[in-house]
Amino acid sequence: MNNKTFPLTAEQLRKLVATYPTPFYIYDERAIRENARNIKKAFAILPGFFEHFAVKALPNPFILKILKDEGFGADCSSLPELLLSEQAGIRGEAIMFTSNDTPAHEYQEAKQMGAIINLDDYTHIDFLESVAGIPELISCRYNPGPLKEGNAIIGKPEEAKYGFTRDQLFKGYQRLREKGARRFALHTMVASNELNIEYHIETARILFELAVELYQKLGIRLEFVNLGGGAGIPYRLDQQAIDYDALTRGIRRAYDAIIVPAGLDPLGIHLEWGRIITGPYGWLVSTAIHEKHIYRDYIGLDATMADLMRPGMYGAYHHITVAGKESAPLTETYDVVGSLCENNDKFAVQRKLPRIERGDLVIIHDAGAHGRAMGFNYNGKLRAGELLLRSDGSVVPIRRRETVEDYFATLDFTALSQFSSAEPS
Repeated sequence: MNNKTFPLTAEQLRKLVATYPTPFYIYDERAIRENARNIKKAFAILPGFFEHFAVKALPNPFILKILKDEGFGADCSSLPELLLSEQAGIRGEAIMFTSNDTPAHEYQEAKQMGAIINLDDYTHIDFLESVAGIPELISCRYNPGPLKEGNAIIGKPEEAKYGFTRDQLFKGYQRLREKGARRFALHTMVASNELNIEYHIETARILFELAVELYQKLGIRLEFVNLGGGAGIPYRLDQQAIDYDALTRGIRRAYDAIIVPAGLDPLGIHLEWGRIITGPYGWLVSTAIHEKHIYRDYIGLDATMADLMRPGMYGAYHHITVAGKESAPLTETYDVVGSLCENNDKFAVQRKLPRIERGDLVIIHDAGAHGRAMGFNYNGKLRAGELLLRSDGSVVPIRRRETVEDYFATLDFTALSQFSSAEPS
């Protein structure tokens, strides 16, 4: 059983809330750095290891800068993510641009920045050539279809909109070489929040075998394979974290069995992990502001699904504790909810918790990835800010909370005052 902790005492948290009212996200810099170093240490047994942090998981330049300091790059899927990475000092081939249904201007910007473009579809070869030109280094995203099982979050690969088929992949590399590409990479992404290390080892094996076949059939020697993201974290108390050393030993065995005999050593190993990098080291802190007792007992928070949509969107579990009551008996059963006009605006359903009073500080764990990033403004809700707990114990704001002025910023009230609501004749 894993133990869910929070880096501040109840007293420290209350002092913090006096300066930064809830709800807010807070991230632990020391823990993120230690995790990054543990990952690099484990993967050091593999050649050319490089991690492109999935910016979509936590798109904040302060976090990106911390990870850059630890030697990580960025995995981007949009123009704003490219620009965020650049602002954090991540540039050139440290960025991998993996998008789908990509507009022309985003390909143009990625190429101009020198990012590694990872094509999602065979038809994008001609499209990229026409709008930006084919770069010297290019990657293609492989969809293994029924060859590889998906999982509950990402679904079956053959039903996914992403990637080349196997046949398209071979034709694609041949065309790219004809169009001037000289350096090549291969990528796949087939799971999300997967804790089974054998799943990730099998993914590596599939890419290694493809690398050998591409060399034997086309004479194309890959510079690296990107094993994608999808590494999970133990959201539930009865789950165990991925053993980095066991994972890398398994990948190394597959590498030695497939790549080395084919004469393709060294072949770089890249990742685009996101959730596992920051997920366990971020928390959404909220205040209990109401209680309701009808057919069920409810605790209403000042945060909503607009701040953390995972539980409401697909029933994801996030552990919940109450500051100062971590050891209190779990005597109550609550639905923990927000104030959206949607009945799925729930952080927990029929959860055993200690008795919660109005004013209690409620901590939602494992919110450091795909939390604030997935926020929205339905019902005019204003999204929470973000704080960083520095390694020296100080706390700094790294994103302010939204205001009503932010919500109205894209509306033109001047034009509204001149607008006639009468239908034109």
